Amino acid sequence: MTINNATAVAASERSQRIYQCLFRPQSIAVVGASTAPLKPGGRVFNLIHQHGYAGTLWPINPKATELHGVPVIPSIAALPSAPDLALIAIPSHMVLDAVTELAEMGTGAVIVLTSGFGEKDAAGKELENKMKEVADKAGMALIGPNCSGFLTTTYKGKFAGIVPQLPGGDVDFISGSGATVDYVMECAEARGLSFGTVINLGNSAQLGVEDLLKIYDENYNEDCAKILMIYMEAVKKPALLLQHARSLGKKGCVMIGIKSGATEAGSRAAASHTGAMATSDTAVEALFEKAGIIRVAGRGALIDVGCVVKAVKGRLSGKRVCIVTDAGGPGVMLADELNRAKMELPALSEKTLEELAKILPAESSIINPIDALPSRTDKQIEAIIRVLGELEADNLDAIAFLTGDSGLSDNAAIYQAISDAAPKSPIPILPMLSSLTSCGEKIDTFIRQGNVFFPDEVGMATAVGKVAGYFEPVEVTDRPAGYDQTAIQEALTGVEGALDPAIVKQVLLSAGFVLPEQIEVFEKEQLAAQCQRIGFPLVMKVIGPLHKTDVGGVRLGIANEEDALKTWTELMAINEATGVLLQPMVTGQEVILGASLEGEFGHLVMFGLGGIYAEVLKDVRFALAPLAPVEARRMIDGIRCRPLLDGVRGEPGMNVDILSDFLVRLGHLVADFPEIAEIDLNPVKGTGDRLYVVDSRIIMKK
Repeated sequence: MTINNATAVAASERSQRIYQCLFRPQSIAVVGASTAPLKPGGRVFNLIHQHGYAGTLWPINPKATELHGVPVIPSIAALPSAPDLALIAIPSHMVLDAVTELAEMGTGAVIVLTSGFGEKDAAGKELENKMKEVADKAGMALIGPNCSGFLTTTYKGKFAGIVPQLPGGDVDFISGSGATVDYVMECAEARGLSFGTVINLGNSAQLGVEDLLKIYDENYNEDCAKILMIYMEAVKKPALLLQHARSLGKKGCVMIGIKSGATEAGSRAAASHTGAMATSDTAVEALFEKAGIIRVAGRGALIDVGCVVKAVKGRLSGKRVCIVTDAGGPGVMLADELNRAKMELPALSEKTLEELAKILPAESSIINPIDALPSRTDKQIEAIIRVLGELEADNLDAIAFLTGDSGLSDNAAIYQAISDAAPKSPIPILPMLSSLTSCGEKIDTFIRQGNVFFPDEVGMATAVGKVAGYFEPVEVTDRPAGYDQTAIQEALTGVEGALDPAIVKQVLLSAGFVLPEQIEVFEKEQLAAQCQRIGFPLVMKVIGPLHKTDVGGVRLGIANEEDALKTWTELMAINEATGVLLQPMVTGQEVILGASLEGEFGHLVMFGLGGIYAEVLKDVRFALAPLAPVEARRMIDGIRCRPLLDGVRGEPGMNVDILSDFLVRLGHLVADFPEIAEIDLNPVKGTGDRLYVVDSRIIMKK
């Protein structure tokens, strides 16, 4: 066995050991267990005991002999053997000694519930660091401190908030916030989502969300949920998050995530346009998209999207929705919201309309949206769903069913009709049940049959749009033809800072980009001859200053030698000017491509229309390098002004296939050469099958 293989085997065994001890422990010690229901140690012990934990349970308390009939161990030292898992709920000044003692005896994992550490002051942070050192040295997993605990299908080791009651385990949850976990569970259960494993990491002294995601992925099995929610306040290990989120997606697990702190105030100096336009949250957004995580802004949206994913059993096949409602107003509002979410309401076939006309009264609207009127009956609802399933399965991706308490029929029968029809329907059904007060008990019965529901049309439509817009992660293929990595390496060896235009040209040509002819002129006496080589009209650009346009260093439409000589004098008067670059005039639409290094995230590739579209209107898209062709095309299609690329008012368009190829090449360039700090290709310009990098700059790390 090679060293690398041995290391991989050891890492796999450690992952399995941590998973077993945290998620499926055979023995649990509760340090600080008591009968006090409002103290962490008392509540967590009571929950583990009362919810039928089948393993060995050791309460540790020097002042008691038994708790709920379970013999109490007076101290950690008195334990008969090392537990798989220990939960610690004792005063903060005693925790380090307890962690040390448990580590020395071979405990597999420790969850520290106690607060008063890094979240409090510097002294508390120092204690956290010491706990981490002890755990790392012993190979013991450490969760917390300052966390509310774990819930798994094996044990209920959590002291705050609710313990889920709905069976099924639709959702697993990894969170850096205990309050977020508690809120989401309580509200989500009322909507029909059940929970299996719920993890709160507290201060994450040793293991953070990314680390737990790795362990979860490496041990993912049939007991794990098909939906995984995550809540993060910081992304500390983006590569780890990307790797294991993508892996889980391939296993059929849909991830929904919140990363808070998206509007952190601040600014930074950046030499490139790309770096200046990327905000602190841009890299996170790009990371989630590349990882295949559906990102939402808040807890309510997390629940809404979770309900959609459960109802459609994973992913929507497309964006086509049929609305069935018993009131016109809500149906119209939902149609508006679905339109805002970029969903479609397709027309129904003539055959479908004929069948619906047989089911509903003449005054009903049978187009999409279908208005079944307040007088609707359970038999009518069953028939509508059956007809749509039989005749529109290839035309629809979801049925949104809206119903309130009309007072004209028993809503329990309506809900039951939906519940009975949903499992048999080839088209997923999304129920919006608005009568939460008058029909609360009936809705409760509905969700206990395994269903979810939505209380309002805005949340439903937004969530449906999120799920429909979800893209499965794609693999980056081989580098495109004409990409010469060796030549690029030679050009970039030993350079730093802003590169000379000649080196930039060499790099871009070696990467397969197309540049217009260009000539550098450093002596005025050479200008006339070189202008004749390029041909008039031409472009003159100052060499030296980084941002040429900002200092008036780009002059277009130079018509003759006299203009060229005059422009030479003006350009050479610019501070830091060393020469002039000559290029032929290139016509056509302008776009900007660029990339900037965003710390541990890697390079962020940017695309947008040129000029004010990018800098003022911020009509740009970002993605993490490297890019697959489908990701590049998604960036192009994602800008608001996308139709301009096809040409408007008689103007020629731009070849988006070549543009996509340029983005792919740029992604490989910065991924292969992380020493590139920033790069701008601005503008990229052309029409038809001709596309040129008209101006560019590359800045290397120093």
